[in-house]
Amino acid sequence: MFSKRVVPLLALALTLPTAAGCGGAADADSGAETVTVTVGYQSKTINTVTAGTLLRSLGYFERELAARGKQDGTTYKVKWQDYATGAPITAQMTAGKIDIGSMGDFPLLINAARGKELKQPTKLVSVTGYNLRGGLNTVVVAPSSALKSLSDLRGKKVSTSVGSAADGTLVRALQRAGIDPGQGIGKLNQQPSVGASALAAGSVDALSQFVAWPGQLAFQGQAKALYDGAELNLPTFHGVTVREKFAKDHPGVLDAFLAAQRRATDYLRTKPVAAAESVAKETGLPAEVVYLYNGANGIATFDPALRPELIDALKQDVPVLKAAKLVNDVDVDAFVDPAPLKRAVRAPEYPQAPAAKPEVWLKGQSTTRSFDSPKELLKAVKGADVRAAYVPDAVTGTLWFADKAVWVADGADLRAFVTPAGAQAYVARHPGARTVGYADALRLAS
Repeated sequence: MFSKRVVPLLALALTLPTAAGCGGAADADSGAETVTVTVGYQSKTINTVTAGTLLRSLGYFERELAARGKQDGTTYKVKWQDYATGAPITAQMTAGKIDIGSMGDFPLLINAARGKELKQPTKLVSVTGYNLRGGLNTVVVAPSSALKSLSDLRGKKVSTSVGSAADGTLVRALQRAGIDPGQGIGKLNQQPSVGASALAAGSVDALSQFVAWPGQLAFQGQAKALYDGAELNLPTFHGVTVREKFAKDHPGVLDAFLAAQRRATDYLRTKPVAAAESVAKETGLPAEVVYLYNGANGIATFDPALRPELIDALKQDVPVLKAAKLVNDVDVDAFVDPAPLKRAVRAPEYPQAPAAKPEVWLKGQSTTRSFDSPKELLKAVKGADVRAAYVPDAVTGTLWFADKAVWVADGADLRAFVTPAGAQAYVARHPGARTVGYADALRLAS
């Protein structure tokens, strides 16, 4: 399935500790009076922010530990280590240098497999953000690209990060399109930033990546969507993994982390604009892009709960990684441990998120406004001082920037789609429907 030439590179990344190693994840000073916990996170993978960027900026974990320290007389210290993907976090965890890490569903399985192989077993203890259809991953092409659908990738060069959730989406999508993921395309194993540069330089034809890269590139006018991962209709998520030994040695620290994660989730869900601004400040990402994924109607739903549908999806991911020879096997049921979350968080899980609505963020405003239809959004946007306008795909529900979406006029109705292929599929099924440009959509909405 995957190009064989990239597998050794991934294996090397997973097994060799990086230069950023902290030299010991949980150590004891002065007779175990000081405990240091090292957290690996991905600042720019913004559907992990409740266990990373946002959590760190809010200081909730440190506060939870400080309160615990007053009770047990221990001094707790937190070290935060930032990475671009999940692979180096796994490398550091299996070396005993990171205690708690957050990563996507495919990397989580590799984390489980490598932890078992290297006798540093890990456990999945919570979820950060998820999308039940798979909308967190997207394949994008250059703005001037003539490619219109995934089928057009046959024989083309595609950049992705092998073993990532975005790569899993690419593999499955190609298979559905009748293209051999290993032989039908030229796959390049690259870090997200490298792949984005390669796309801009024209050295690759497409880029398959996870949140927030596709949205960022589209927002900045450097890419357009070719394939919406939600077309797979398979859940994708990011979660929190912990070294089993650390969890047994310091259960209270893990409890504090999960309690803090829940508090950060509460903050994001009740103050989505403030959270987006905070994450943008910490990462350098545009706040408008952060809000696309993490907003009130964002692509990602935040809930620490280990939902059954997410665990079932994780089990469906195992054969993909086995076929790529990235894992031998993973016992998902043994990897998932719901006990710490139940122990640390007494509140029930959040209700299922409702369908996304069109939404506008006006300049100078600290709140956004939602609408019942794309047409109403367009009426409100015309002539307004807009910071960002968002609209859900008419079929998949994936939120996208209104001015980057592909619009379809169907009688008096106006519908938006993330990709040209999605719009064309709708037009083919609805006689009289036609694609229109954004300017025309604004005019027709008036």
